[in-house]
Order: sequence, then structure tokens, then C-alpha cells
Amino acid sequence: MAVENLAKINAMNDTLREIAALPEHEAQCLPGRFYTDPDYFRYEVETFLSREWHALGRADEIPKPGDYFVTQLFDEPLLVVRGDDEEVRILSNLCRHRGMPLVEGVGSTRRFVCAYHAWTYGRNGQLINAPRMRDKGVTEKNCSLPTFRCEIWNGFIYVNLDDDAAPLAPRLGQLENMLGNYDPSRMRIVRSFEEDWHTNWKCLVENFMEAYHLSVVHPETLHPYTPTGLSRKSMSDDSFTSYCANYPETAASRGAGAPGLTDDERKRSTLFNLFPTQIASQAATLLVSFSIKPLAVDRIRVRWTMSTYGDELTQDELEERIALWHEVNREDREKLEKMQRALASRHAPSGQLAPRDYEGTIWDFYRYLGRQIPSVESPLRAVSGG
Repeated sequence: MAVENLAKINAMNDTLREIAALPEHEAQCLPGRFYTDPDYFRYEVETFLSREWHALGRADEIPKPGDYFVTQLFDEPLLVVRGDDEEVRILSNLCRHRGMPLVEGVGSTRRFVCAYHAWTYGRNGQLINAPRMRDKGVTEKNCSLPTFRCEIWNGFIYVNLDDDAAPLAPRLGQLENMLGNYDPSRMRIVRSFEEDWHTNWKCLVENFMEAYHLSVVHPETLHPYTPTGLSRKSMSDDSFTSYCANYPETAASRGAGAPGLTDDERKRSTLFNLFPTQIASQAATLLVSFSIKPLAVDRIRVRWTMSTYGDELTQDELEERIALWHEVNREDREKLEKMQRALASRHAPSGQLAPRDYEGTIWDFYRYLGRQIPSVESPLRAVSGG
């Protein structure tokens, strides 16, 4: 990395450090360049995004041995498959011969056969056959598919590209307690969707996790059930932040859900951000989760899933909820893409955050970002030959 870029990133990190250290009542937004500078985006990817746990989908998307779906995280094409032993694995979706992707989309198979030279792999990624390569030293020991770190938590599938990363589940105790009565691990997948948005990854995290815009941006879709004024900041720790979008007393029931839910839990949606890139809304009968895949400083791929508890909602009701979420996403996407085009302005503000019940979650998010940068005593240094 060039010396001038290092100086710029060190200066931006100084700004982030100062903002993250502000007391909550003085919290303010990040300046626009944090969402538009391509060098800073690459710095985020290299220093922490590529080393964190990322949600990919739901385990019941692939219920039977051989079921799979593919996705990509940064430069890695991933193959998420349930093996013959019922375990979920995350394999490299590249043939070990020439790097041809093995499969696309979703499906179910007994074996993965490369369409280029017919190298064949089992459901666990083990090389089964490499035609005409017996004398070339190609074996299952040196040419099976690489695997990535995988964890299942509350029915979600997580991956980490860093082989040395600490486990995920042990640090999610508080989030587990907050969601426990909803019984999310027993929710079943209804549908999944994938789309590209032209916005910075942090913009979508912040948008999803603040209630300040709900009644303004979503007057017909969300305001009747989750008006801004009833929202309340909820739990947070070093791994997540959350808030409760409470329903008005006049709102119709959104369903009973799991038997252990309290009346208060049935009358709200709990929105959480599992740092850095999973955002989700947990309600009595519905769980909607977004996996954000940063592609560039101004582009993300969003994979979102909807799951439901039991059979309480009819198929028609589920279709109505899906249509509602599509419209909510359209409303948010329109605002975020318009804002992204403007954030490069030298006048892009670093305004004050709204009170804690409306944007306190963003303050939590900034503090998470602040923990990812080097200490003052250890700023970035130029790499020899960079």
C-alpha cells in the first residue's frame, strides 16, 4: 500500500477512534468518506471483514444429504452442502485442477462433477476421480476440496475464512438469551432471495438498525406496526446490538409463535445486528435475516431469508409478508442508493445521532468498528516495497 494511502487511512482511523470514544449523548455520524473511499474499503476487508464470522443462510435450506447452495464471500466462491453424515460443510466451489466452479445456484447431488474435465468429488469434498491423472500424483490427500470454518447457531449457517478465528457461539450468550423464547432454531425456511444494492455495506447495517426513519420512509408498510415513537433500544455487547420495534395496542396480532414467549415479546419485533454483516428481525412467527456481502465500496450483495414458526401462518399470509418485505426493501434501497451517490461530497455531514432509542444502535456499531482498528501506539506502517 502506498505511503500516501497509509497516511490517509491512519487519519481516517484517528477520526473513527475519536467518534467511537464519544459518550452516547454526544454520538455523531461517521463522515461521508468512510462510505465512499475505495482504499478504506479495501482496508476494512483486509484487516477485519475477511476475518469475521458471516451468516450465509439457514441450515434447513439444505435438509438432506447432497443438498447444497452456492454463494461468494469476498474472493472465495463457497459451496454449502450437507454431507452423508448429516453435517453441514462449507467447501471451496473450485475444481482443484483449473479452478472451474463446480456448481451454481441450489440443488441436490450425489457427487460434484466438474463440467470442464470431469474431476469428481464426494459430498464431503473428497476427490473421487481425476480422469487420466493417476500417474501425475493426483490423490484425495492433495486434491480434495478445501474446507472453511463453519458453525451452526440458532439454525443459521456461519462461515469464517480465517482458519485461526476464535469460535463464534461462545460469545453469543447474551444474544442467545434475548432470542431464546422465540425458539429461532426451530423456525423453518420459507424463501430466500439475493440482490445487489449500490450502497456501502455500513449504510445498510445502519439503516436496518435505526428506528429513526421508520415512520418517515415506511409510512404505509412499517409505521402502522412499528412506529418510530414506540421503538426502544435493547441489549448489546461486543458482538451485537439490538432494539425493539414495539407494536401499537391497536395493531392486530402478528401471531402467537413459540409457547414460551411473553406477551411483550409477541407485541414487538426484535432487530439485531450480529457484527459485522448480519442484520435480522425476529418476531413471534417470522424471522427475516439479511446476509450482507460487501463487493465494493459502493456495492453489496444481499442474501435474505424468511423463516416461520410452525404452521400458524397460511401460505397466503406468508406471501403477503414476503411482498411486504420486498416493498420495505425497495423503500430502503431507493434512499440508500440515492444517499450513496451524494456521500462523496466534501460537505457530507458528520451530524449528531438521534437519541438512544432511535439511533443508539449505530453508536454501538461505531464502537465495534473502533475496536477493529490498531491502537494509537500501533498505527499502520508502510509495507516494504508497497
